[in-house]
Amino acid sequence: MDDRPRVKISDDIDTEGALVVSCFPSVSHVSSIVAHYLIERLELKFVGGILDARLPPIALIQDGKPMPPVRMYAGKPVCNMEKCDNVVVLVSEAPIPPRLCLPLAEALLEYSHQKGFVAGVLIDSFSHQQESGHEVMDTDDTDETLLGIGATDWALEQLKTMGIPPLEAGMVAGMSGVLLGEGRRRRLNMLCIMAESAGSIPDARAAARVIEKLDKMLPAIHLDTEPLLAEAERIEAQIKAMVALQLGAAREKSEDDGPNAMLYG
Repeated sequence: MDDRPRVKISDDIDTEGALVVSCFPSVSHVSSIVAHYLIERLELKFVGGILDARLPPIALIQDGKPMPPVRMYAGKPVCNMEKCDNVVVLVSEAPIPPRLCLPLAEALLEYSHQKGFVAGVLIDSFSHQQESGHEVMDTDDTDETLLGIGATDWALEQLKTMGIPPLEAGMVAGMSGVLLGEGRRRRLNMLCIMAESAGSIPDARAAARVIEKLDKMLPAIHLDTEPLLAEAERIEAQIKAMVALQLGAAREKSEDDGPNAMLYG
């Protein structure tokens, strides 16, 4: 029996030459906020997801419709890269079980190769106040650091163009770590942007710093920085509610508003 994860995407979607932005769970939900902002701002369409028995047995509900825990969105905004015909956002709010990370990474990379994806950007975050599985050497005194990792020389050059310094030493865990390792082994143009978070839940400001850098690489349309925080704050409330209701986050009953009201921690 084949127990590998299955990538189930609509057959009529053109992903040739796509740039993939991968957003798996991160500290303070930075990656989720980035993903939701890009999906809405670039008007990307839901095109499918991942099937695997090891994923959490849940359906995320958006606008009254069920969605798989790991899902994919696609569209055709124009990119500032030499070759980038499509943009794909891969997003999950559900934590990926450690034993599934390598099989899922392999399935995604094989699918990317079959469909002619051109490059990948991984969005992640770290915090010195909150456990994340990452060990990152941060040499400055601020809590607003951005660091990058490149699987190829091309990826390192892209980080340099965006003004993101490379991570000199450390350890990256979870899907980002596995995808980066496999990306280098397979010589794939893959890079990771890691934003420092103060540990608050969620951190819209850290997500905004990532968006400002992606603006230099992704679509030719301008991702406005002024309304970004206001938009991200709305999205962060959506992320917070989604995690609380669908993924078993802490919930409290409000004594003032009665037993049917919920406060999201």
